[in-house]
Amino acid sequence: MSAIKPGYTRPLDLRHGRIDMSHGSGGRSMVQLIEQIFLSAFDNPALAARDDHAVLAAPPELALGGRLVMATDSHVVSPLFFPGGDIGCLSVHGTVNDVAMAGARPLWLSAGFILEEGFPLVDLQRIVASMAQAAAEAGVPIVTGDTKVVQAGKGDGVFINTTGVGVTRPGVHISGSLARPGDAVLVSGTMGDHGVAVMSVREGLSFGTTLLSDTRSLHTLVAAMLDAVPGIHVLRDPTRGGLGATLNEIASQSGVGIRLVESAIPVRGEVHAACELLGLDPLYVANEGKLLAICPADQADALLTAMRAHPLGRDAARIGTVVDDPNHFVQMTTALGGQRMVDWLSGEQLPRIC
Repeated sequence: MSAIKPGYTRPLDLRHGRIDMSHGSGGRSMVQLIEQIFLSAFDNPALAARDDHAVLAAPPELALGGRLVMATDSHVVSPLFFPGGDIGCLSVHGTVNDVAMAGARPLWLSAGFILEEGFPLVDLQRIVASMAQAAAEAGVPIVTGDTKVVQAGKGDGVFINTTGVGVTRPGVHISGSLARPGDAVLVSGTMGDHGVAVMSVREGLSFGTTLLSDTRSLHTLVAAMLDAVPGIHVLRDPTRGGLGATLNEIASQSGVGIRLVESAIPVRGEVHAACELLGLDPLYVANEGKLLAICPADQADALLTAMRAHPLGRDAARIGTVVDDPNHFVQMTTALGGQRMVDWLSGEQLPRIC
């Protein structure tokens, strides 16, 4: 029998192993989990320091009048893996996009994990690898994090919180409170893809083609849009509650009304079909890789051209107009020429969609 090497620790069994309570205890098992799964995937100088914090250099935009932006998001999507993505890449894209919707350049992410006892290590490794790939593709490193473990039955596999920090360009001010009567309303592409992709797995639906989640980081699209139209008033990613809920939020924040044209709103045929089957309205179905933009009407064509020139905005469309309305209603001209209210969402159409 060969001698055991001094200081030797048996590696994690990534194929058959599972999370146990010792992985959150603060002891050797937790360190091993962090080193072999998280640090190996997210490797960067800030994490390599192994501190409980990240010390980061101030971005140059601050000296020129730019401002810091911070956003946080928790992710509980079910199932954890879905067509076109998983909870890992989604947790990166969602927070990168929240920062980008302020017109900011995302700089850094933190990641916090709540793991359930018994969760397979092979699935955790797959999720972490997906996060690492999404962060690398976005150019936004995960520089600090935290891991907790809860007893079996007290969680649902894994929940992830991510927080992002970014910096705006000097002079850029984008807010949901800045929509003005006469402004144009644009979207970057088809609505409802993510929500229906997730629901197709839950409900066992199949279509003639594979419908994928649209989960993507949108900051490069936002940068191209700001290059073309620095005076964008509002940016928002219509996630939970979809386009309908997001427009109602903006109308309330800005004290305006919004008029939409149904025939101008891009929705895939498969999404329409699935929504009819499930009794859903595609206007309220979540997106994870699309944005809504509101800008002065005389700059709408330039903005639309810039959006369509970017790979993530090829299906961009102008879908409506901001109007003066003391009731702050969102209304829509239907495909048949009638009028309907696009009211606040009542209840929960699609729980745990992100």
